[in-house]
Amino acid sequence: MNLILLREDDFLAESSAQPGERSVLLRGRRLEHVTEVHRAKVGDELVVGLEDGLIGRGHLLTLGPDEATLAVTLKSPPPPPLALTLVLALPRPRALKRCLEAAASLGVKDVILLNARRVEKSYWHTPVLEPETLRHHLTLGLEQARDTIMPRVTQKKLFKPFVEDELPALVAGRRALVAHPLATALCPGPTTEPTLLAIGPEGGWIPYEVEKLTEAGCTPIQLGPRILRSEVALTALITRLSLA
Repeated sequence: MNLILLREDDFLAESSAQPGERSVLLRGRRLEHVTEVHRAKVGDELVVGLEDGLIGRGHLLTLGPDEATLAVTLKSPPPPPLALTLVLALPRPRALKRCLEAAASLGVKDVILLNARRVEKSYWHTPVLEPETLRHHLTLGLEQARDTIMPRVTQKKLFKPFVEDELPALVAGRRALVAHPLATALCPGPTTEPTLLAIGPEGGWIPYEVEKLTEAGCTPIQLGPRILRSEVALTALITRLSLA
């Protein structure tokens, strides 16, 4: 945890003694991280940020076995988001956790989880898709990257209606790409142009799906001859598309 992500309900009603400071109460996972990983002591400063808000410093005032208090000052904006919409064929639950954390760490703010022929039906019933569990893994990614802006995750369980009725509008005015190992074009380099990236399941898109995605305006691209796991492909593609 490179940043402690705070919510508004973490703040105490009473104000701090210093102008511009606010008092925060920490419990649970974040407290454990402060004590066991940071090994912080009273008087130490930690990097903190308010969800969907600014980043700053938290001065550790008290530290007990069940809770800690900090005096927080928030001043700096979070890093800029990527101008990238990620369309991700729903991976198996364990991989989904890693994909969410990686996407959040890399600055993706719009994630669309999509059904595909090679997505197991049982994946749509995983507890990972529960709102609080999604938020947990996105939070881990934000904390790692010192970011505060929570990504939006939407679920599309019907491939054809999404690709035919919604995707063309999403593609309009963007560089739109679909990752496919049989594509002839290599993944392009970085640009400031808004981008939509579609990544298939670990078994790959079927030809019909590639055809429909192409008809909607996506260009098939590939990274090379290696077949990668979802979370590895996601990281490799986004990094190639986003970094100079």
